Amino acid sequence: MPLFLPLFKVKLIQYPELLQLTGKWNPPVSRAWLLRLFFGAALGVAMPLAAENLRVVLEVSPPHQTFENGKVSGLTTAVVELMLQQAKLTPQYEVYPWARAFRLAATTPNVLIYNMARTPEREQQFEWIGKVGSYKFGFLKLAKRQDIQVQQLKDVHQYVVGAQRDDFSAEWLKNVARQPASQLQLQPDVVETWRLLVNGKLDLMLDDPSAIDDMLIKHKLKLAEVEFVLFIPELEQQTWIALKKGSDPKLIERLRDAYQQVEGSAELKKVMELGLPQGKGTGFDLVKTSLL
Repeated sequence: MPLFLPLFKVKLIQYPELLQLTGKWNPPVSRAWLLRLFFGAALGVAMPLAAENLRVVLEVSPPHQTFENGKVSGLTTAVVELMLQQAKLTPQYEVYPWARAFRLAATTPNVLIYNMARTPEREQQFEWIGKVGSYKFGFLKLAKRQDIQVQQLKDVHQYVVGAQRDDFSAEWLKNVARQPASQLQLQPDVVETWRLLVNGKLDLMLDDPSAIDDMLIKHKLKLAEVEFVLFIPELEQQTWIALKKGSDPKLIERLRDAYQQVEGSAELKKVMELGLPQGKGTGFDLVKTSLL
């Protein structure tokens, strides 16, 4: 009979902030273990398997998803790991730019993605496990850029705006805000978008006041050196844990049951409160909004 061994690659795609790790087995598999598996299969004997792994794709988006010293962490990661502990599953993380993480999750069954906006376009693509984050988005500029003046949405059209490729905010900029294509630059991830903003290659970007602290530290900026010029109420989002439709129904049920067990946890409460109105703890006034 054919023998299939469950191989798994951990892929952390290398761009300036990430260390590339490829080809690792988790847990390590010895030659003796392989021999036992081979002869056990030949004799029709069921062999004990390693703990169940679950492939998990994500982007780096501090403070919710971080990658430091070879470890995936962050606020939403803590909630996901708590849920997976309840489900008795071991996450096998793969860190990619957002567009690639999204495409993998959208086309591959049984691959978990998290901190994703639940938009009408995505509704029928995924099985939605549970909420894992809360965001309030606005247009951000460097405070020293006094030449950038935004009072209403149409004012944004004259400036170069950055967003992440395949992100819901990029789709909103193109389809709702009608940002001219010549004035819209799409990046692989929020880290790169921030780099371009700080270096003067972008005039504006979309972000959440509660999610910018790590980027300020990275670029040695003080809070007063950035400014939110316009908040967009319709971009307020609660983000989700999800898997592609067509994934194993038993896995989906298992994850939903596990999520219910962490719904009241301190970890989930903490991350869901970050995007509440009034910009708790951000130092920003979230009142200035306009869609005209």
